[in-house]
Amino acid sequence: MQRSKPVKSVMAVSRHRPFLRELLSFGFVGCVGTVITIFGANLLRAWLGGSPVTSVVVPTMVSTVVSYLANRFWTFRDRDSDGSGREVVIFFALNGVGMLIQVLCTGFTYYTLGLHGGIAYNLGLLAGLGLGSAFRYWSYKKWVFTPTAPA
Repeated sequence: MQRSKPVKSVMAVSRHRPFLRELLSFGFVGCVGTVITIFGANLLRAWLGGSPVTSVVVPTMVSTVVSYLANRFWTFRDRDSDGSGREVVIFFALNGVGMLIQVLCTGFTYYTLGLHGGIAYNLGLLAGLGLGSAFRYWSYKKWVFTPTAPA
């Protein structure tokens, strides 16, 4: 006699598969954006003498463009887009909030705590990236890449 438990777990996995694919895709896009941001921030800060805030803002803006394209055409490709530009405006506005979170973490580490070393800078940057990414994922699903409307 077969038990129904394995069938239930298979059904649960298949029911969550779209969410897992979406989450993994979002995570991969986030990793690419993180590499762009960290490499760019450290390049601007160390080699070009940029301020800690400027060195976060510029590469985050580049990362945002890459992330929008990858999320729109890969991660959330099954979600509606009305083509009005609303999605783009909201995406970049929410990324502005995410970037503000990153800048606040980096600025707090550098200016408030007075930690000017490379390790402290990167830890502040990573904390900001983590908090900003959590906000972005939640806000993209809620306001930008909305579910496809039933036909």
